[in-house]
Amino acid sequence: KAEGLSVSFSTSPSSRLNLVVSLLSILGVTLESRRLSCLESRRLSRISSRSLLNPNKKDLTELPRNVPSVPSGMFFSHNTNMVPPYRVLVDTNFINFSIQNKIDIEQGMMFCLNAKCTPCITDCVMAELEKLGQKYCVALRIAKDPRFERLPCVHKRTYADDCLVDRVTQHKCFMVATCDRDLKRRIRKVPGVPIMYLAGRKYSVEKLPEATLGRGMHLFGLL
Repeated sequence: KAEGLSVSFSTSPSSRLNLVVSLLSILGVTLESRRLSCLESRRLSRISSRSLLNPNKKDLTELPRNVPSVPSGMFFSHNTNMVPPYRVLVDTNFINFSIQNKIDIEQGMMFCLNAKCTPCITDCVMAELEKLGQKYCVALRIAKDPRFERLPCVHKRTYADDCLVDRVTQHKCFMVATCDRDLKRRIRKVPGVPIMYLAGRKYSVEKLPEATLGRGMHLFGLL
């Protein structure tokens, strides 16, 4: 029987190949488990040495994390509070660029979003326009248009960009219309706040979900 078994192994190379493969797989699993155990032992030794060198220092992984709470209107990345009529916060350079490109702000916003829009301007932005003097007198006159909603600022006079960022952080019912790169970079860090900007003599918007945009199109009978 032993001779017959040896003959069968010698006459079937496929079985010998399968045996070699199985042995190599077992050997690989063993080596991998040994490697992982070595890494784990090294990590534990490093932690123990740190605790011995500085016992008063706490491990950062054991400290509680301060995670900012998510507003109830945020559904994953979609802001359910963003519904028509849209309220759009405008800054100084957005008004100025709209004048240079001969765009009516309210009409341009409605054409971009396919819904009714209300341009909003804060006291800080209005104060910034007043400080710029005669050069921005046209922008100041447009900002005083009755179609613009004036938003009072309860805080002390501050930088206009900081005012806009604080407002959209606290209230997730606004868009921000700006062409300033630094302000757009800061607004992108706030979840659920779309940004409107000028591109090719017309307004464009980013970070606005299609589901939200579809509500305005349904209101106008476009879908």
